[in-house]
This record gives sequence, structure tokens and C-alpha cells, in this order.
Amino acid sequence: MELMKAAVYEKYGPPEVLQIKEINKPAPKDNEILIKIYAATVTAGDCETRRFKIPLMFWLPIRLYMGLLKPRVKILGQEFAGEIEITGKNVTLFKKGDKVFGATGMKLGAYAEFTCLPESYAIAIKQDSLNYEEAVTIPVGGLNALFFLKKANIKNGQHVLINGACGSIGSFAVQYAKLLGAEVTAVDSTDKLDTLYSIGANHVIDYTKEDFTKNGKKYEVIFDVAGKSSFARSVKSLKKEGYYLLANPRLWKIVLGLFVLLTGRKKIITGVASERIEDLIYLNKLIEEGKIKPVIDRTYSLEQIIEAHKYVEQGHKKGNVVITI
Repeated sequence: MELMKAAVYEKYGPPEVLQIKEINKPAPKDNEILIKIYAATVTAGDCETRRFKIPLMFWLPIRLYMGLLKPRVKILGQEFAGEIEITGKNVTLFKKGDKVFGATGMKLGAYAEFTCLPESYAIAIKQDSLNYEEAVTIPVGGLNALFFLKKANIKNGQHVLINGACGSIGSFAVQYAKLLGAEVTAVDSTDKLDTLYSIGANHVIDYTKEDFTKNGKKYEVIFDVAGKSSFARSVKSLKKEGYYLLANPRLWKIVLGLFVLLTGRKKIITGVASERIEDLIYLNKLIEEGKIKPVIDRTYSLEQIIEAHKYVEQGHKKGNVVITI
């Protein structure tokens, strides 16, 4: 049996639970492709899963899936870029040698030299003009930004505020909102403001010095990526018929959102981003055309996975942290 390297965790906990091990290389089923992974990412979601800090509304179902006492899915990693090495006999969409990127879904598993995924997953052909490190940032940040901002029907000249604007999702959201013609206000910490200006934000707010919900300004759209702003004050900061987008909601915010929907004209949008192949292709095209650029803060090797997780947990990353494999 061939072996491969992977970052494996046998128990929930701090970054140190991740260990580089040699394990059996997977073999694809008839409907699967075997992908040699060249790049993965470390997201806030990976860190939450590893230490199992999950919102209450999702805690039990995800714990049942991931493992009650210890992880059943032992390799993390939500997005990958690499090359197809083997295709199952029923695979029709891909062939050996295709350069691809995509999302691993609930199987996770991108922190490894190889992974097997069904061809029906959100997997797309990578354009030659993108390197693997750029392509790997699209599935989580890009798909989430696209999913939520499309719900808001943004029109040219509207005012859009993005809270938590310099993370994986936020850095794509700033650029996509600008592409739609919005005037964008980006909110994040002091050390990230220059990056936000560099990707097109019209205005920036340092949340350590100013609370955007208290400055009296109103917006057609507020996209709360961080999930940490005051719900009541954020809704008051919306114009009539405005949209409040919640990427990382707590249960009580969803309940309040239903109340707002029933009692007013403002719209509260939450949900889980759909992982659609056509959206991956669309975002790939936007990057290839130079209309959006991936923001990559740091790159680590697979052997540095602990250091990468520690850095992401500090909350200082700008855009994406990439793992090269």
C-alpha cells in the first residue's frame, strides 16, 4: 500500500493536536477522482473545527458527524488546488492531468498529499494564468462572498458596509461589491486598513477606535462577516428596505432576524453558501481578467501546519493563509 503525508488530529484541542503522519494513500471509487494536492488553506473554520468551537445551533449535528468524543474525520482542510492523478471508471467530467481547484465539502481532507473526492463536488479546472496558491483561495472566501452579496441585489452607487472585511470572505466581498458599483466601507483592525484600501475600499473604519453602528451613517447593505456587531444597532444603521447579511450568525440573531422580517421592510439574510461549480468558474474568470485579486497573507509548508493554525487563531491574518504541499 502506498503511503502519503498528512496533517492528522486524533483529538479536539489546540493547534498542537495536529501531527504530520504517514498514512495510506486513498484510492478513488468509480465516481471519484484522486487529486494530488499542491495547495490548501487554513481558515477560521478549520480552527473552529479543530478545537470544536461551533455555534450552538450547529453543535450537535456537526458533533455527531465529526465524532462525539474524538474526530471521526481526522484530516482538516476545506479547499484545495492540485492535479488529477487517477479518475474512477465512471468519471466523465475530468481526466488525468487536469489542474483543478475546489471545495472538499464535509469530507474535508485537504491537509494531505492526496485526496479522493466525487466528481460531483464543487471542483473546477484551474486557468493557467492562476497559480495554485491563488486558485486555492477561491472556494471558501470567494463562494461565500458571492453567495451573500448576490442575495442583496446590489445596485450601482449603493452604500455597502462589510464588517470583518480583511478575512478570507471579506477580502473577496470588498472587491466584488466594488465590481457591482457599490461605494464600500470596510471595517477591520488597525493593521489591516492599508490592505483594505489596496483592494478598493472607498472608506475604512478601525473597529478598535470607532463603532460603525454609532456614527449615524446608513447603508443599503451591511455584510457582517465577523458576526460580532450589535444586531439591533446594525439593523438601525440600514436604510429602508436594506439588507443585513449574516455570514456567521448566532441562534439568537436568527430569531431576532425573523422578528425583523415580520415587523418591517428590512431584510435579514443568513444561510450556508452553496458550492456551485459555475460560481467557481465565474470567480476564476474574474481573477484571470484582473477584476478581483486573491489576498494572500502568508504561506506555510504542510510541516508548519501548527504555526499556521496559531497565526490564524490570533485573528491578524489579511485575506488568506496558504499551505503548500
